[in-house]
Amino acid sequence: MARTRKSHAHRRLPNGFGQITKITGKYLRSPYRAMITVGKDASGRPICKLLKPQAYFKTYNDAYTALLEYHKNPYDIDCEITMSELYDRWLPEYIKSGVSHSAISGIKSAWYYCSAIYDVKVSEVRARHIRSCIENAAIMKKEGLVYASANIQIRIKSIFNMMFDYAVEYELTDKNYARNIGRLKNAEQEVGTKKEHLTFSEEEMQALWNAASTVPGADLILIQCYSGWRPGELGLIETDNVDIVHWSFSGGIKTESGKNRVVPIHSKIRPFVLSYYNKAKADGRKYVFSVPYNRTGQIANPMTYKHYKIIFANIIKCLGMNPLHRAHDPRKQFVTMGKKAGVNEYALKKMVGHIITDLTERVYTDRDLEWLRNEIEKI
Repeated sequence: MARTRKSHAHRRLPNGFGQITKITGKYLRSPYRAMITVGKDASGRPICKLLKPQAYFKTYNDAYTALLEYHKNPYDIDCEITMSELYDRWLPEYIKSGVSHSAISGIKSAWYYCSAIYDVKVSEVRARHIRSCIENAAIMKKEGLVYASANIQIRIKSIFNMMFDYAVEYELTDKNYARNIGRLKNAEQEVGTKKEHLTFSEEEMQALWNAASTVPGADLILIQCYSGWRPGELGLIETDNVDIVHWSFSGGIKTESGKNRVVPIHSKIRPFVLSYYNKAKADGRKYVFSVPYNRTGQIANPMTYKHYKIIFANIIKCLGMNPLHRAHDPRKQFVTMGKKAGVNEYALKKMVGHIITDLTERVYTDRDLEWLRNEIEKI
């Protein structure tokens, strides 16, 4: 009886095409290793190197497709990429993970301060280079060289951590040196001693009300004062999340308690919210709140924390208010006014997105929108 020839489970690779090997004996999400043939040794055996920038794949077919793409346009597998090239590869992948617009904007802004390391090869970067880049991070502006703040330095370190994790994963380097530099004690101490947020005086609140219809953005500060949204949250509220029938809006970022929370729209700010809502709908914009943030009249949609800070600073200066005010102050104003008016403690925490530690309130008590509305209207 003739023996039946066993068929190959996978398509056979042509000579000199490369190798695909399934790594066994350990649990790997991507067990198929792709290698390309770069020559032959003295005995005629092929010399293979890992495919870059990615060598490991979930399936054989994925690895095969990657080798096909490489052979369509072969490149020097030993070509070493620079830090700038690494950033260009890493950022799109990081964005795919679902990070917020404000986080992406913060990363891009911080990366501008790292020009000293742009052209350095990834394989040559060590912990001392990263620390020097962070501690001396600066950009050139009209007023001269501007050094990175403590917050930006901490963000830069986080960026390097993530970029080198990516570089190690794709075998562009063998070690994450960013994680070897330890804590940025000076920067962390400076951040830890930040000035307290300020509430607005009665005269300043009246100035905002007087300017609400004449100074672009003054009404935004009032909306924040009567809702408690963080600046970054306010800019990300979508038209789909504004209910002008039951007068509420929803949104939130940063913490589990703060995400997807519903806040009643206080009767005093309803005309402002409705105006922004109608204009956004008419313009076909996804996000509700946007005003010009520079002298050219440019409108950002979504409005990031950076944009809001510019708007806020311009209004404070225009109305001659305390120059120490910062963009989070309206959030403190909301909590302060709420406590002064006798708003229920748990209602305040729900509306500003703070954690409720009381088990009975957090787990066993239902609070509806009408209850929140009654509380917020006490202000």
